[in-house]
Amino acid sequence: MKVVIVGAGEVGFHIATRLVGENKDVVVVDTNRDAIRRVSESIDVQLVNGSGSNPAALEEAGIKEAEILLAVTNSDEINLVACLVANVISPTTKKLARIRNSDFDKYHDTFREHAPHIDTIINPEIEVVKTIDKLMSVPGAVDAGEFADGRIKFIGIRLDKNARLAGARLSEISAKIGKQSPLIAAIVRNEELIVPRGNNRLMPGDLVYFISEADKLLDTLEVFDKHTEPLRRVLIIGGGRIGFRLARLLEKNSIYTKIIEKDANRCAELAEELNKVIVLNGDGSDQDLLKEENIKDMDAVITLTNDEETNILASLLTKRMGAKKTITKISKFSYFPLMSAIGIEQVVSPRLSAINTILQHIRRGRVLSAISIKGEQAEVMEAVALETSDIVGKPLKNISFPKGALVTGIIRDEKIVIPSGDSVVAPNDKIIIFATRESIPRIEKILTVKLEYF
Repeated sequence: MKVVIVGAGEVGFHIATRLVGENKDVVVVDTNRDAIRRVSESIDVQLVNGSGSNPAALEEAGIKEAEILLAVTNSDEINLVACLVANVISPTTKKLARIRNSDFDKYHDTFREHAPHIDTIINPEIEVVKTIDKLMSVPGAVDAGEFADGRIKFIGIRLDKNARLAGARLSEISAKIGKQSPLIAAIVRNEELIVPRGNNRLMPGDLVYFISEADKLLDTLEVFDKHTEPLRRVLIIGGGRIGFRLARLLEKNSIYTKIIEKDANRCAELAEELNKVIVLNGDGSDQDLLKEENIKDMDAVITLTNDEETNILASLLTKRMGAKKTITKISKFSYFPLMSAIGIEQVVSPRLSAINTILQHIRRGRVLSAISIKGEQAEVMEAVALETSDIVGKPLKNISFPKGALVTGIIRDEKIVIPSGDSVVAPNDKIIIFATRESIPRIEKILTVKLEYF
């Protein structure tokens, strides 16, 4: 597979890194020589110094041979024009554009239906608000995703030292809790990913990822000693585009919400747009202001300013002052490994949300969605089992899965099955697959249609 990436910023760089690790043919196009140099020093890809909206640059990048164009610069206009130009040169190339301006929101469907030069529009701000909403709704969740239209939940929780499963082997869990063990897909310990086996133990401090049916989620969380906490009061620090989108969602869901925003003019705009949300002009890291606003009574504090140091400081401060939960927006990927070490567990990133959405459109086979595991060491994918793919028609134990891959769910006729080795995938079943980064190319091969030659 050949992929042309327009934009060598954080999103473009990280997608290129992921795809090169999966042995895909990647070309990166950018006008910024420093960004191009960073890519060249880190990964082995073809580089084109030019604008993605320039047909000559796209021709040089080999757009005619590319299966996919990813337009992920920081400019919505360049991304749109790059897709338009690519369509003129190579109509069969699938084109994805990252569009962040909310003015485009109501035109997304129109673009997809009536603009042949754009196959998919991705708005990372919409995706990150969805992620925040999921994290707020699941008690104790560090990561949260969903599949099968929300009927299957994929949750990551930090195991507390006093949890009853601390120290237990996976093979002992059913006996310990007196019922079937939850399906544990992965464990992250000291930033190292562990693909669990029956003799692995769960240790205090582990980040444990599990699969659960939505209607059984609260019972499953109880197994890990995570208890339901109603969400009634939320404070948002930062009234930018993401803060506004989140506030509008919370207002719609009748949750008492306050926003603290530094810019007085922006406060006026927010107050005009939001009916029930209380808008405060001030510094979200001001202890006196936080105390005055009864921070200890807040069920969640979401820090969404454009300065990540401010977000980190405000999260640590509000947590220390008694806020029950904090969710912190981070843009720099280099900060991610440091967060849990300083006590910040729930982290969101518009860039990571964009990458997750882009991945589902890159994967071979009919992949419906894809979620990166913390640290991007693995993915969980939802895919349709095609009739002639290698995964159908035989017990899972007889399929040559690569090391580090596991089928964690099968959806058939609206019923959800947590599979065993004897389970057989039928054509058109939806399947949930956990896969380490190294195993993804082979999983893609298993999911694709086998060609028959006559």
